[in-house]
Amino acid sequence: MTIVGFNYSKMVADKSLTATGKFSITSNLSIKDVEEASFVMGKDKQDSLKFNFMFETIYAPDLGKIILEGSVIYLEAKEKVQETLKTWKKTKKLPKDVMQEVLTSLLNRCNVQALIVARDMNLPSPIPLPKVQIDG
Repeated sequence: MTIVGFNYSKMVADKSLTATGKFSITSNLSIKDVEEASFVMGKDKQDSLKFNFMFETIYAPDLGKIILEGSVIYLEAKEKVQETLKTWKKTKKLPKDVMQEVLTSLLNRCNVQALIVARDMNLPSPIPLPKVQIDG
């Protein structure tokens, strides 16, 4: 339905070497756990899910890494909350519609934060940035 909360609980950045020559950058986003969460809006308790995540960018070989951990609160109907929890506990998978919305939101937030951390740590950008092309 909708994402109503976002929180980082951990940010770690490590820079080992100065980037020279060829290197690779890989990023990975994973959902570590899903749990039912209490969310009060006005006087009413809303049914929601809390997704705990980890976003990791690795600079290889041994250049550094950025790790972001946190959680996102996803507001949903009670039946969908229970169905999603049941599926997660059995298979560690999420319904496609829920996964798409949650992962898209997480990638948007985490990629921007990783870009800021990389700049501050003097690491290469973890996402491709536009380049100016001047003709003539």
